[in-house]
Order: sequence, then structure tokens, then C-alpha cells
Amino acid sequence: MTGKATEKTNEAKVPVLAIMRPESYREKSEALARTYGFEPFCAPMIRLEGMKDEGFDPFVRRVLEGVSDYVIFTSANGITFTLEKLPEGKRESFIEALKKSRVIAIGPNTEKELVKIGVENPFLPGDYSSEGIVEALCPEVKGKTVDTARSAYGSSLLIEGLEKCGATVFETKVYTLTIPEGDIQKELIERTLDGEVSAFAFTSSMMVRGFMKHAEKIGAGREVKEALSRAVVGAIGTPTANTLESLGVSVDVVPGKFTFEALLEVLKNRL
Repeated sequence: MTGKATEKTNEAKVPVLAIMRPESYREKSEALARTYGFEPFCAPMIRLEGMKDEGFDPFVRRVLEGVSDYVIFTSANGITFTLEKLPEGKRESFIEALKKSRVIAIGPNTEKELVKIGVENPFLPGDYSSEGIVEALCPEVKGKTVDTARSAYGSSLLIEGLEKCGATVFETKVYTLTIPEGDIQKELIERTLDGEVSAFAFTSSMMVRGFMKHAEKIGAGREVKEALSRAVVGAIGTPTANTLESLGVSVDVVPGKFTFEALLEVLKNRL
């Protein structure tokens, strides 16, 4: 075999990874995927959009007045969308007030975002999930006021669980998720059907629904599930894995840590 032929064979063996995170994560996600030996193909299946519900102003007041004993952020996006709704002068006051509450973060990325704005040492539950927060906080929240700022698609388990533990819980929706439409999404489905994608990185239930919606849009709902069975499917967290399984898609890997990099690592190991 010639040197050129060998080179082409090696190139062909580079596994293609489907990345379906929001567009704002593209550059960082692609770079990280390449460090793990993947050829990334980015087709966002969810879009983040800021929103302000009727609970936002009361939430800000509770934090500023020291009424909130606990403030829970379930993602770095929750922090970003909260702060961008505040006038610049009030933003600093809000951050200072946060420091006087017990701030809870799901996952290391949320923790990093809090530290970046000056909120040191937020509490991370051992299990980065709604259930993990409830389990960690239940013994101490009876009679306390808990605020959470998150997406419109947040799990009800967090609110209901803390209320059962005796807390007064206020939920504020600071952003929502939509499914983007475009040629790149259709191309991912087509490449999946053609067997060109080696691995899939699903990071949320909404992402799964977006992927399946685009498959069904071209009449390939059943076929795309068959194609996924021939690839390596990874999911961050039990809720995402459960959503895939409920739709008839087998999940091959779920990382122990709820981070995109941890997902890449287990996908690479499985391949």
C-alpha cells in the first residue's frame, strides 16, 4: 500500500461526532471534540432565548432584601440570562446580595460562572441533578425560602421535592429553549441515515426532541432510530438518557460527571 493510500485510510477512520448544542457553544465544542480525536459536525438542535416572567422582579427583590435563604442556579445560562436583565447599577448590588445567601450550583460549569462574577464557594451537590439538590438540601430547608432561576423547561422534581421538605420555593424562568430550523439540521439527519456519523453527544432532553423532530420532518423517524443503533449514543444525565430510551433509542454511555468534556471522554473510550 502506498503512503498516500495509507494516509487516506487513516483520515477515513477519524470518527465523526454530532454536536447539537446551541450555536453559542460551537467554537469551544468543536475545539474540545478535536482534542479527543473526533471530527465534529455541529447542527444545533436547541436555541436559547431570554425571557422575563412575572416572577422575575419579585425574585430580584427577595435576593436584594435578604429574604432568599437559598438561590439555586441549574445552569450557567441561568446566571447569564438573570444578570443581563438587570440594569448595570443593580447588577452589582444583586451579586453582592447573592453572596449573603447560600448559592447552589448544578455542575462545575455553573460553579465557574458564579466564581467568575464573584460568588465564591457555591455549594455543589454530589449528584448534579434536581434529585441531587433535593437530597442534599432536604435536611436543612424546612421553613426556609428558596429561589431558583432557570429555563422554562426545568424539571418539576426540584420544586416539588424541596416543597415536600418544607421549603417555600419560588421558580423564576429566565430563558426558554426552542428548536432551530435550517439546512444544517436536515444535513445531520441525512448524514446519520447514511451512516456517516460515528457518535452522538446528547446533552439535554430538549435536544433529543429537536433531533427527532427534524428526523420526522423528512419522514425518517423510524429509520433514524435504526441508524442511531449502529452508532455510539451518549447522554449527559439520567433525564436525557431516559428521554432517548423512551423514544426507543438505546444509550451506550452516560458520563459520571455532567459535563460535555466528560461525555466526550466516555464516547471516545467506547469507540
